[in-house]
Amino acid sequence: MSTAPATARTPMGPVAVVGVTGLVVALVAASLAGVLSPLVLDDPGPLVRWALPLMRVVSDLSSAVTFGLLVLAAFLVPERRTTERRVQASRLAAVTGAIWFVSAGFGVFFTFASLAGLRLGDPELARQFLTFVWSLEVTRVLSISTGVALVVTLGALLARTRTAYAWLSATALAGIVIVALTGHSAGSASHEDAVNSLGVHLVGVSVWAGGLLAIALMQPRIGRDLSATVSRYSVLAGWAYALVAVTGLQQAVIRLGSLSGLASAYGAMVLAKTVILIVLGLLGWQQRRRVIATISTDGSGFARLVLLELGLMAAAFGLGAVLGRTPPPVPDSEQSPSAVLSITGFPDPGAMTSSDWLTQWRPNWLMIAIAVVAVGLYAAGVRRLVRRGDAWPVHRTILWTLGWVAFIWATSGAPDIWGRVQFSVHMVMHMVVAMIVPLLLVPAAPLTLALRALPARPDRTWGPRELILQVVHSRAMQVLANPVVAAVLFFGSLAAFYWSPLFELALTTHSGHLLMLAHFLLTGYLFTWVLIGIDPGPPRWSPAILLIILFATITFHAFFGVALSGTSFVLAPDFFEQINLPWAPDALADQHRAGEIAWGFGEAPTLVLAILVARQWFARDRQETTRLDRQADRDEDAALRAYNERLQRLGSQTKEVD
Repeated sequence: MSTAPATARTPMGPVAVVGVTGLVVALVAASLAGVLSPLVLDDPGPLVRWALPLMRVVSDLSSAVTFGLLVLAAFLVPERRTTERRVQASRLAAVTGAIWFVSAGFGVFFTFASLAGLRLGDPELARQFLTFVWSLEVTRVLSISTGVALVVTLGALLARTRTAYAWLSATALAGIVIVALTGHSAGSASHEDAVNSLGVHLVGVSVWAGGLLAIALMQPRIGRDLSATVSRYSVLAGWAYALVAVTGLQQAVIRLGSLSGLASAYGAMVLAKTVILIVLGLLGWQQRRRVIATISTDGSGFARLVLLELGLMAAAFGLGAVLGRTPPPVPDSEQSPSAVLSITGFPDPGAMTSSDWLTQWRPNWLMIAIAVVAVGLYAAGVRRLVRRGDAWPVHRTILWTLGWVAFIWATSGAPDIWGRVQFSVHMVMHMVVAMIVPLLLVPAAPLTLALRALPARPDRTWGPRELILQVVHSRAMQVLANPVVAAVLFFGSLAAFYWSPLFELALTTHSGHLLMLAHFLLTGYLFTWVLIGIDPGPPRWSPAILLIILFATITFHAFFGVALSGTSFVLAPDFFEQINLPWAPDALADQHRAGEIAWGFGEAPTLVLAILVARQWFARDRQETTRLDRQADRDEDAALRAYNERLQRLGSQTKEVD
């Protein structure tokens, strides 16, 4: 194993292997797929055709390694007396982030030139680029990703703490995932499933490839902590491999359509990526079984394995870059005159019947996967406690499971199907996600379970347990967990959402819909948590004040429902006018119905919350009374005797004055 001192040079071998392999594979695959051939109409020229896949490879690789270096600095490298290794990783992330920024910027320019069919020497290119780059969705998304790269690069230059590295890694991941809104997935007939799976795929690839390349670059600096670092990375890589494999299969099914699609150029590259994935899985298994155990005595074995894995990963990056520009067997969009399909991405569901509330389903695989993973992790935590002899209340497990079942129904059942086109059904989905689901999840105490089940790290680094503690005790959480702030975020955002363009954005875009669901769930969970939560966090307010805040906010909620049911104009008018459903009720009447649902739906959850807050109040008083009784037994009512003696002194002083 390398025991180089802190001044050791960073090896550039892995960078060369990855860069050259990725570029060569991208050029070969692009040539075979015909991506580099001149276009029949509006050809942007050979420089744009060749540069696009190359810039995509460089951008993908540099973004992944930037993210990996920041994750390494924040979570993987064991803590020592100095933070020099973390600073070195951050400085390397600034370098790779700069490469990411430049390559992504060129990628935006070349993408626009390709879409506009203009050669680089055309004098119109610069003018049209500045005028229309933000108007086209593809270049707009790529521009946002480029801006994120710049922010991450500057942040990596200035960061000094693990908290900063953690935030920068999250920001970098967001800049990577947003690219899923471009390419074939964004235009797919199975739009949401394709975008969701590609986004998760990018997360897995970034964790897997970026983390490995970051370790390879930092190996001389890591020194004797290489075994612990690789072991921690291996756990993340296992999860990442599962994400890449599952989402890659889903992408192939969506884009190929059938086995006959494998005979196309697109299918050939999918097969090549599949072979690479299988080989990488075997190498990862070998690393976990053999290399980690011998890493302290044979660092060369680890280096050889890393170079082989990185070479294969670079080939996969090259194939992925070309796949994004290769026409798949399944066309990007379905030809249909339906306005509903073109605006929402889904066909007209038709008139709704009473039985449809329980019988109609349109699986949202991302939401189902989130729910299944949440329940699975919770069950694993309970199992770990039980195996070591600790108890965990059964009713909490039941509540947690029911909460995620309700979430699946709201996001994959009738509320989601008709909620895309009908305001009243959308409001049902909103109420379930924001009020019913948190009311079931919060009493399950998931953070308490995680803190009891997860092992602590002895070297002062941030594992999952330490990260949870950092979040719940952070300054940001102290602000957010203020009951007044939580109430404003929960109920105050109702008006901000529905009486602004955000409502129409959530109805017409996939990213807007995902952000809406995340907002509903997180703000609802936060508000419920500050009222009845038993998980650790900032100090709780007194139950009496919490009841006042609860009744004040529910009054505002009722006012919102009444105001919505009495509106004289349609919210998101352009959307409802364009879809123009022949079977749907009048848009304004349906909006009034949504207001009535918002007003009436909150009554039962509010009553339950009030009962639970009052119950905690009584329990706290009972605990305080019990504590005082025990104290009196120990000191023979010393407090009472002191109080009586004080009264006697006051009486004596009064008599002397008289």
